[in-house]
Amino acid sequence: MLSFLFPRLTPRRSRGAALFEALVAEARQPHWFVEGQVPDTIDGRFAALVTIIALATVRLETGGDDARAAAVALAERFVEAMDAEHRQLGIGDPTVGKTVRKLVGALDRRVQLWRRTLDDSDSWEQAVNGSLFRDASPSAEALDYGTAALQTVWAKLEAAPDEALAEGRFE
Repeated sequence: MLSFLFPRLTPRRSRGAALFEALVAEARQPHWFVEGQVPDTIDGRFAALVTIIALATVRLETGGDDARAAAVALAERFVEAMDAEHRQLGIGDPTVGKTVRKLVGALDRRVQLWRRTLDDSDSWEQAVNGSLFRDASPSAEALDYGTAALQTVWAKLEAAPDEALAEGRFE
């Protein structure tokens, strides 16, 4: 309410926050870990999150200027979140930067994987295996479920207008 009087004392929502929060909410859905059999561990949850963020990034890259700007904002918000989360886990200053760079690299590898997959040069099943399960040979049921679930997410992302997607609305 008084933010116009004290703009520096009122925290602003970071760019990309709404979309990041919506993607985190999607990645936290229990079906990924129950029916999809993604391991319910820190690594498994990270795999689900970066897979969904990678799909959103690829979708935003195909949009207009505002969508591409939203892709950059999403990446920036991802870095902020990973930095904050790892500091809360107790990872100290000397190593947090290196850790976050590795996590950003994991996201980048998935973005590359999904670009190839969506260009039809790779199969969805291979991409799901590499992205959600890190090539750990999941059961056929888990692979089928993960493929169908990610195709549903992709369809929602693809159908969402650029502006709605940048605001975190892709239902």
